[in-house]
Amino acid sequence: MSMTALKGDTAFQARSLFRSLLRQSSQFAAYNFREYAKRRTRDAFQEHRAETDEGKVQELMQKGLKELQALKRQTVVSQFFQLDRLVVEGGKSGKQTGERNDIIRQTTE
Repeated sequence: MSMTALKGDTAFQARSLFRSLLRQSSQFAAYNFREYAKRRTRDAFQEHRAETDEGKVQELMQKGLKELQALKRQTVVSQFFQLDRLVVEGGKSGKQTGERNDIIRQTTE
């Protein structure tokens, strides 16, 4: 097998891992966890984008696979603790009212 074919295969595996991590990140029930996992994935891949050392690339791929397994476990657990949707997620709108510093969230339906 030629060296170019091996590099192409590694690049394909890296893209596949990247897509899997992003897909799994989208499974979090909580908005903040979901966005953090996506951002962390993008940042990690961007940081190591220019890596050419095969040993280091394989090490990073193994670390990514471990992260994917951890994400799968965490997303299952997060499904048990679903909260109300946040406003940034397109949740229900409403207005805040209250006296002094008390804020009461009232929904308008």
